[in-house]
Amino acid sequence: MTRPARVVFNPAAVRGNLELIRRRAPGRRVLAIVKADAYGHGLVRAARALGAADAFGVASIEEAARLRDAGITHSIVLLEGPFEAAEIAEIGVLGLESVVHSHEQVEWFARQERKTPLWIKIDTGMHRLGFDVDEIPAILARLTGDRHQVRLMTHFASAHVRGEASVGVQLARFAALGGSSAYEICLANSSAILAWPAAHGDWVRPGLALYGVSPFDDAVGSELGLVPAMTVTSALIAVKPVRAGERVGYGNAFTCARDMSVGVVAFGYADGYPRQAATGTPVLVDGVATQVIGEASMDMLTVDLTPIPQARVGDPVVLWGDGLPVEHIARRAGTIPYDLLCRMRMRAHFVELAA
Repeated sequence: MTRPARVVFNPAAVRGNLELIRRRAPGRRVLAIVKADAYGHGLVRAARALGAADAFGVASIEEAARLRDAGITHSIVLLEGPFEAAEIAEIGVLGLESVVHSHEQVEWFARQERKTPLWIKIDTGMHRLGFDVDEIPAILARLTGDRHQVRLMTHFASAHVRGEASVGVQLARFAALGGSSAYEICLANSSAILAWPAAHGDWVRPGLALYGVSPFDDAVGSELGLVPAMTVTSALIAVKPVRAGERVGYGNAFTCARDMSVGVVAFGYADGYPRQAATGTPVLVDGVATQVIGEASMDMLTVDLTPIPQARVGDPVVLWGDGLPVEHIARRAGTIPYDLLCRMRMRAHFVELAA
């Protein structure tokens, strides 16, 4: 019997979420974001589940090479472009497309003989990567012609906040770019796909929503019709009676107000559980809702078994996923779902459900 910490990946959920994205943005092509090991779901397994996407977005050549080595033939876009001029040759070898967001990258590609599809990043207000709108005509003149196919893109800073006025401001700045209608455009991330139809453009760029998680602060994925692709599970490895007034865990973080039964779960922060998710964080034991008590330790966490008096060693535990939205855990931990999902690259064993 191996340690019961598991991350269960559901490829059917990913495919269904992609279908929902297509319904919400009909006629648009989909650049599916699989960077950061597909938000912790596994780069190759997620890409295979997303075979109906039109292209994949990654953060590095290393991620792109893993996809090519796995036989993925889709278009692959480097979302941050090359980090140095030496990567230009490998972009050609792997047949990649690239975002261009800096003048250095413009010069690297301008000197290249091989045609490369390029996505010019325009900074309309996030002020992270990209060119000012008034720089774009000169950049297009440098890169277009018979050398490179060019698309235009931007990124919204606050589309995840419903009714956020800055999205409209960014859209207006992008629209002010004269001649942009001559190029395919890509504007919308998950939240803009779901809340800002005017931002759909020619390509949409879903990430978090593909994995069944809400991009909005005030909703969970199921409320949007999404299905979680990741369920994090383990099991009880001990059931302990603890008397009233006794304390549980490191730092005596939880004091029992009454005689109670405490369960010990084989999952801790070394597996990716957030240490800051303390007493009150929801958890399911044998399908029954209860709470974490105390602080997670490296390999274990403790839970209140009061609602499950029949609990015994070996009972299944769901930490987030099917039946327990990761959004709830993130809020209790003072973080965002992206953070928790990406932690699953740690040591928990992955299990993939049948397609």
